[in-house]
Parts: sequence; C-alpha cells; structure tokens
Amino acid sequence: MAVLAFKLQSFVSTPIAEEKAELVKEEPEYNPLVEIEHTVSQFDSTLNANLKQSGTVGAALVITYKGKVALLKCFGVRKAGENNPVNENTVFRLASVSKSVTGILAGILDDENIIDLDDPVSKYLPNLELKNQKSTRELKVRHLLSHTSGLIPHTYDLMVEDKVPLNKIIERLDEVDITAPPGQLYGYQNVLYSIYDPITEVKTHKSFQQVMQEKVFNPLGMNDASLNFEDFKNNDNKAFPHYNRGNNRFSPMRLNDRYYNTAPAAGVNASIADLGHFLIALTDENSKVVSDNVRETVFTPQVKSPLKRTYFRSWGRGIESKQYSIGWRIIDYKGRRVAYHGGYVLGYKAEIALCEEEEIGIALLCNSPNSATAKNIPTFLNMLFAEKDKVAELKKAEQTNQALNSSRP
Repeated sequence: MAVLAFKLQSFVSTPIAEEKAELVKEEPEYNPLVEIEHTVSQFDSTLNANLKQSGTVGAALVITYKGKVALLKCFGVRKAGENNPVNENTVFRLASVSKSVTGILAGILDDENIIDLDDPVSKYLPNLELKNQKSTRELKVRHLLSHTSGLIPHTYDLMVEDKVPLNKIIERLDEVDITAPPGQLYGYQNVLYSIYDPITEVKTHKSFQQVMQEKVFNPLGMNDASLNFEDFKNNDNKAFPHYNRGNNRFSPMRLNDRYYNTAPAAGVNASIADLGHFLIALTDENSKVVSDNVRETVFTPQVKSPLKRTYFRSWGRGIESKQYSIGWRIIDYKGRRVAYHGGYVLGYKAEIALCEEEEIGIALLCNSPNSATAKNIPTFLNMLFAEKDKVAELKKAEQTNQALNSSRP
C-alpha cells in the first residue's frame, strides 16, 4: 500500500465583519511535495516491481521531503505463510543503522554539555585499559563513535555473536592489538562503539535505553522504537526474520537476540513510521530536538573510510569520496553530500540515507534480505538528483534568455 502525501491544504474561510458575516478565502499553503511528485510516482512503480521480483516477504519504506512524508509504502507480510500484512507500525530490527540513531543521541548530549565528544573515555571509565597506556590516555568519546579507536577492526565481534555481556568484553580490550593512535585510522567496530552505553550510564545514572527514550524516541515521536530483545519479542506487530532457501524463496526463522549486548551499535528496533519522524527531524532546520549544532556535530566527516568497492556496488560510479562521521557514512555522490548507513543482522536488512542540501530522506526496512533490495535507495537518489539537475538547467537557460532579451535595444 502506497500513501502519497500531496494534498494541499483546503481554503479557510474567516469572517472579516461579524455583523455582515462576510467570508474571504486565504491562499492555500504551498506544498513542497509537488516538486518531487513525478519522481516519487516513478520510483514507487520501480520499487514495487523490485520487491516482487526479488521475492521480498515484507518491507516498508518512507521518503521525506522538506518536513513532510512524500511516500510511505508497506509491502508484503510480517511472516511468510501467514496473513499478517506489514504496516507503518510494524517493528523491524535496525541492526547497524542503530549507530546512526546513537550518533544523533551523542550529538544531542554533546550539545547539552552532558557528554562532550572530546572528553577522554577514561573520565567516565577509569578502569578501561587498552594494550598501551598512550592509547588508553588519548582515547576520546569521539573516537568510539567514528570508528577511529585505533584497535583492529571488528574487535571481539565473535564474542558479541556468542552473547558475552559487554562489560565482560570490555575487560579484555587490553589484549587487543593496536594499529594506530586514536583518531588516525578508520576501523569498523561494534564493541568499541557500544562503550557509549556505560559512559552514558555513568554520566546520567540512567540506563542507555532510558536516555535514548528521553532524548530521541519520545521527543521525535518514535512511539514503536525500543532497545532490547524482550520489547521486540513481546511486540505483536513485529516482522519475523527469513532466510533464502534458494532462488529468492524465503522461509521464516526463529527470533534471535544477537547483538543486543551492543545496543548502541546494533540494538535499536523501530518501525517505518518511527524512521519517518526521525528523518523529518534530521532535515528540519527548525527542529527543536535536532539543532543546527547537533547536525553539524554529527554529520561532519571525521575520517576517510576506504571501503571495498563492493560495499557500494549498487550505487554505481557516482561516489567520489567515502568518509565516516558520528554514526553515519558520509559520501560525496553526484555532486551532493549524502549521509547513509546500512545494517544487517540475521534475517533483517535496514538502510537509511539523507541529503541535507535537498532536504530529502529515505529509509527502507526488510525482513528477507537479498542483493536486489540494495538497489532501491541509490535508484531513488539517482532519479531525484537527475530531476533536480534538469530543473536547475532549465531555470539557468531561462535566466540566460531573459538576460539576453533585456540587453537588446
């Protein structure tokens, strides 16, 4: 089901003289969604074909533009073999897109002078030790959230898979090899990223989930969101994970609680309605929750991220640079800066992207991951940017013609 939000506000009649009861009509408020109506309609058809051809069991997508929902689409069912359609409040696992949500929380807490990103980690966790004292001393909160801790990538992910508690994993960080001083090299992490959890608890005397609820979920209206396995399991409106048994034929799997022990990195559960509210706030210059300072803090690149070409293979050749900020991948794509993150955990795939310049956001959640669904976000951005560039060229040509005509005697 697709919902296109292209309705203009109706005319409002107001009495101007009570005794005469005369009415006047106000001009309708301009709806910016008309600017991308053609692109969204075209993409909606492409998306529908992609989801059907790829055998997708259930998915949900939202596109926001200039503070409004341009497209909200729910597809398929929550569990194969059952008649339980995905709707806007169906909860999926975000996997590593959780890092982007945590990044926004970190930006807010930094802006409110609660946890400064440039504070040393030792200020909050004096017992944490790395393999050498210099790195222990120089490690900052910023380094945790930008994957620049200097430790070898994916430190102790196997222990995360085995559901070892985070505090027990942290105790063994002094055994991990260090490849560079903090802040110099990109090395993707789940454990190091999630140290933001105990830091938050030490500073606020509240659980990480409580702080996330108070600072992000509640203010942004993310009413379906949560940060633990129990809430996800007990939600009657949840998407079940599926595995591909061959030729894009998917079967349901049992729910699993992997990676909830690294909640800041991979533990957020959310619906597509939640992500719609989230994206609107991130692209709204007047947001009371996500200020300009927060956006600048979070989306400023911290380090180059030399990812393999295959990571963005669905995006084509338009990517000019790849960097990482605070919980977001920052890519220069076809003349624009795009913030993006993807996430995968057994049976779920999540993706989110936004372009502040165009005030556009898009998110896609899926419970039956396959390579074909990875094409949808770059496909939409390609369509949008092409249309925007075309309009800009026509406007420039019109202005040139007007200037020529005005200069003629």
